[in-house]
Amino acid sequence: MADTHVLSALKAKRGELAGLIDGLQDQLREAMIQIDHVDCTIRLFDPDIDLDEIRPKPLPPRHHAFKGQVTRAILAMLRTEGAMDAKAITIRLMAERDLNPNDKTLQKAMMKRIGAALRNLRERTLVASQQGAGGLLVWSISR
Repeated sequence: MADTHVLSALKAKRGELAGLIDGLQDQLREAMIQIDHVDCTIRLFDPDIDLDEIRPKPLPPRHHAFKGQVTRAILAMLRTEGAMDAKAITIRLMAERDLNPNDKTLQKAMMKRIGAALRNLRERTLVASQQGAGGLLVWSISR
């Protein structure tokens, strides 16, 4: 059979996905056990509560960053790499966080977040900007 390498790759991929599903089912089971425990504890304090009225909270998006995380990453990048424009910082930061740099919507959102962080850092005099080639600002650590 000439396509055995294709078949073996597909079998390996299927095994990988089946393992992922098993792991996710284990996580789901654990979360259900934990929510049962929390429900029982809530009922200790309020036996008449209607638990269905408690709305689930949405998970933060995958690209969510904790407070100060983007700022710290930008400063570290400018210290090690030197002066960079915001687009280069965005692409580099997305790569570090395993985000798809080809996703234009996500790239635009990250560019806005990074631009805001850079302006904030400039107001705090931690970074400086100069006009670069092509009209983009080039950012560097303040001296």
